[in-house]
Amino acid sequence: MGSNAETETLARAIGARVKQERKVRGWTLDQLAGLAGVSRRMLVNVEQGGVNPSVGTLLRLSDALGVGLPALVEPPAPRIAKLTRCGEGAELWSGEHGGAGVLVAGTEPPDVVELWDWTLAPGERHGSEAHAEGTRELLHVRSGAVTVVVAGDRYELRTGDALTFHGDSAHSYANPNDEPARFSLAVFEPGVGTAHRAEAPNA
Repeated sequence: MGSNAETETLARAIGARVKQERKVRGWTLDQLAGLAGVSRRMLVNVEQGGVNPSVGTLLRLSDALGVGLPALVEPPAPRIAKLTRCGEGAELWSGEHGGAGVLVAGTEPPDVVELWDWTLAPGERHGSEAHAEGTRELLHVRSGAVTVVVAGDRYELRTGDALTFHGDSAHSYANPNDEPARFSLAVFEPGVGTAHRAEAPNA
């Protein structure tokens, strides 16, 4: 779990990037909030770095801006390869008992692939709303047990098991055991931002 200082630094960096991308497009706060389906107040808080937004909120903002979630949490990488050292990923979710969801790598739009390193403490659960249409997720359990529920269907996974599923349905990950669980998660989101380009103001 990241320190408060790390969390605050990340929140400020995300806020600055969201504001920069919005200004480049000439959008008002109300325009971006409307496209992303978030409240104006939430958007103001995000841009000011005064809130640690949920993964769902960040996904809605990144999709509305057409930049992809990885672009909101790390500076652009002009090189053909980007190295993320152990401990340098962006912790975008933290559980009540010490679990964490860390975005360790990602590609640029329009077809965005995110690579996550997840840890769930005993009894922890992370629920996710449906992502953009066409999103697919691949989950591989590295240690422990994980219960995944996708559109009401339940899957019990143990160490070494893998699951591929449609991320454009509501889903959740939970640790039902007394031992910590760890899994890698790849998320493929095609056509990021394309749905909003036709309706975007001043685009």
